[in-house]
Amino acid sequence: MKLLSYILKLRVALKKVLNPSIASEQQLLMLGKILSETVKHKEQISSLSEVEFKVFSQWGDDGIIQWLVNNLDIPNKTFIEFGVENYRESNTRFLMINNNWSGLVMDGSKSNINQIINSEYFWKYSLLAKDVFIDADNINNLISSAGFEKEVGLLHIDLDGNDYWIWKKIDVISPIIVILEYNSVFGKDRAITTPYDKAFIRSNAHYSNLYFGASYRALHKLSAEKGYSFIGCNSAGNNAYFVRNDKLNSTVREMPVEKGFVLSMFRESRDIEGRLTYLTGHDRIETIRGTLVYNVETNQIEKL
Repeated sequence: MKLLSYILKLRVALKKVLNPSIASEQQLLMLGKILSETVKHKEQISSLSEVEFKVFSQWGDDGIIQWLVNNLDIPNKTFIEFGVENYRESNTRFLMINNNWSGLVMDGSKSNINQIINSEYFWKYSLLAKDVFIDADNINNLISSAGFEKEVGLLHIDLDGNDYWIWKKIDVISPIIVILEYNSVFGKDRAITTPYDKAFIRSNAHYSNLYFGASYRALHKLSAEKGYSFIGCNSAGNNAYFVRNDKLNSTVREMPVEKGFVLSMFRESRDIEGRLTYLTGHDRIETIRGTLVYNVETNQIEKL
């Protein structure tokens, strides 16, 4: 209760001394610092949801990342995140500002990248921003050309499409933390992904906007093959977290795949005209029933 009271007083004080646009950002950063202090020393947690909080992340991933970077041995304070749009909502922006990490962000829109380059924070931190459409053929060169050392602190892949195939292809870095977006609609049991399509665009692949990416189990299988342990999902049910096996410790521990799946509740389905339909539960997968998926266990194309 004392912490909550302090936070509320801090919000009021900031509103009085700062203009609205600056105050909003400063409030977020100062509250983030306070919340970071409250979660970073938690040693025994049963779920990543216990350390979640949001500053610039879309969901509670800022808190998860703060807990991880404070409880893992990470010599190189570097990150790579792609599919960031204009970086307004992202999983590494608070890490960059609060912890002074440096990194690379990429997005397929030149307009989005220009917004990042013209932002007030861009000159303050060591941030590279590239506008490029990422595929399995160019990803390693894009990373190599940015000059990163082999061991990167954090990698976040959020492409809404070829995520599985891009992660499979990456071999020029060895990130310690890997955050992979999974398609919760695909369920928890099948190890499947959309077949590789170099020009995949989610909104074009199926009108519903629900046919994209890979299942939780497919990403778990691939990450295990690459030497990573699953440690949990965010409570929103869209990001799965993995840590390189040699970096696990008594605080950051592996979670069984059977225990960790979180079903998403957000309703982003659309009709043929592009209007939100707010489908939930089983109705979501029924909308894309019959689409083609690639089974990464059998290496066969099959129907959803």
